Amino acid sequence: MSQPPPPPPNQPPQGGGFGAPQDPPPGGFGAPTPPPATPPAGPPQQPQPGYGYPQTPGQAPQTPPPAGPPSAPPQQPYGYPQAPGAPQGAPQTPPAQPGYGYPGQQQPGYGYPGQQPQYGYQQPGTMPMQPQAPSGGRKVNPQVAIIVSAVVAIALIVGGGVWYANSSGKSDDKDTSAGPGGTEGKDDNNGGDDVGGGGGGTEKVPSSTSAKLLFQLPAAEVPKKDVWSVAGSWLTDKVYAKSGVSEVIGYDPDTGKESWTLPLTGLTCAGSPEVTKDGVAVVVAEDAKRTKANPYPECTEVTAFDLNTGKALWTKSVAPNGGEKAAFKEVSITGTTVAAGSGLNGGAAFDISNGKILWQPKVGTCEDVGYAGGEQLVAVRKCGDYGNEKYEVQLLDPKSGTVKWSYKLPAGIDNAKVISTKPVVFGVDSGEITASGATDVFSLDDSGKLRTKITLEDGKYEHDCGVNKVHNCRSIAVGNDRLYVPTKQHEGAEQYSRVNEIVSFSLATGKPTSDRADAGDGYEILPIRMDGGNVLAFKNGPYDKGSQVVSLDGKTFKETKLLETPAEAQIRSAISSIVPSSSEMRYTGGRLFMAQELISAPYSADDKEYAAIGFGAK
Repeated sequence: MSQPPPPPPNQPPQGGGFGAPQDPPPGGFGAPTPPPATPPAGPPQQPQPGYGYPQTPGQAPQTPPPAGPPSAPPQQPYGYPQAPGAPQGAPQTPPAQPGYGYPGQQQPGYGYPGQQPQYGYQQPGTMPMQPQAPSGGRKVNPQVAIIVSAVVAIALIVGGGVWYANSSGKSDDKDTSAGPGGTEGKDDNNGGDDVGGGGGGTEKVPSSTSAKLLFQLPAAEVPKKDVWSVAGSWLTDKVYAKSGVSEVIGYDPDTGKESWTLPLTGLTCAGSPEVTKDGVAVVVAEDAKRTKANPYPECTEVTAFDLNTGKALWTKSVAPNGGEKAAFKEVSITGTTVAAGSGLNGGAAFDISNGKILWQPKVGTCEDVGYAGGEQLVAVRKCGDYGNEKYEVQLLDPKSGTVKWSYKLPAGIDNAKVISTKPVVFGVDSGEITASGATDVFSLDDSGKLRTKITLEDGKYEHDCGVNKVHNCRSIAVGNDRLYVPTKQHEGAEQYSRVNEIVSFSLATGKPTSDRADAGDGYEILPIRMDGGNVLAFKNGPYDKGSQVVSLDGKTFKETKLLETPAEAQIRSAISSIVPSSSEMRYTGGRLFMAQELISAPYSADDKEYAAIGFGAK
């Protein structure tokens, strides 16, 4: 590799290599970012939307979609299912327009002096943003036609679900897994009533919310121009475990003292977001250490291990039909099943207790792209030849892989990212221009039928989803029959300050709710995960204050502070370098750990890079 790949989305500009704090002094994290200087005169600049920017609800696309066959359904307003009993083709009433950050509202202009920089990272496989073509007699740009086709395809998802008649919709596999660092958000409200939850969380307010730095883990040495994966981190009451170079190391979560080391065959490619109730996690590793002769080994080795002891329970790989080993890029746990997805060549599953192969990639025209685990096992499946693929979202029996129901996406949609497995909520991109991860989110009921669609206008929301991954969405959460998502930062009340909010949408109606958690001037608030009916969120602090972990009551949205990091410049710089919106963030029992998935060589010998940093409430 002559050049390293670009940094992950939302990465701040680096003074050193990937993930390094900006211009740190020797032996420290880095210098503080100074407050903004006096701004130049002139009004704030309004940005011009790029091609494919979402239309206002009810507005017709610039280019009409190609005529469908005689059986094609009549056109409906974008994203709204036909109301029961309404005549076909009857216009639907869009929701009322609420405050900032909701669909359909004009967003304040960005670019005001003193705002935080907008990072120009472009996801692989996406088209660069282009200025909006003026209306008139000009020819339609081919990119516009592509985007319009994708938007039309998403609208057709409303009728895309297919129910497998032999499904009971229930699983006899007891769930023994939890999400990263805590409990998943339970949701028993699939009947359609929009009732907010709240309470039931396990995270308590410590005696003092002022946190101290527990320890930081220096990043391993990496050859120049290389970027190495150290994906995987886990936190329990007894241990914090973090993937290193060809190993996983367990640490005392309070002191940072190494408790155990688990050697691996090569670099880690993925770690399970879930940990079983018995403290078992799973990691995927390359099959050999990197050398000049073999710089990119395949990610074929799946290992289940005990977090308390560091002991490997088993390591397995699969070679379909006696051929080459299958390579994997994701892994999830549901009950006693470990499911690994490749993104390209099908998926496999193992029994977590003994490594027995439950299923493996099959040669044919259909293959599992990836899996999302937790309370249920959801697969994204692809069928068809290259260039003519069609996708389905499926609920599987985790023990056998039997399909319980399948929801078909129309042609033109080439991605699906699972945000929640119970209820099943997934997102897609409305076009190739976006790197946000999901501009359209779909909520399914227990039988696999569409409940509603939620449009997250491109450029208004801040969540992050990994490219070509099924189970990698961050800074977005599902609970209480709602979708919680942060808005982009915008001008705050104080001069030159920036602020954002967490808002929510009903999974029953698709409409915005009254939930609104303001970060406060200078802060940025992002969901971490659900804690029962409460939303755990991270508030990235301004240049002169610490960052916070807060709990938002699911019913009242009242904010309760659980932890606040020290305000020292070195610590603020380290937090910024790890990029909270896309980092491995774990919070439980008054401890917060943030970690990198990728590491690289520092820019200079004076720079330092950290793989992880941890804080504990006093």
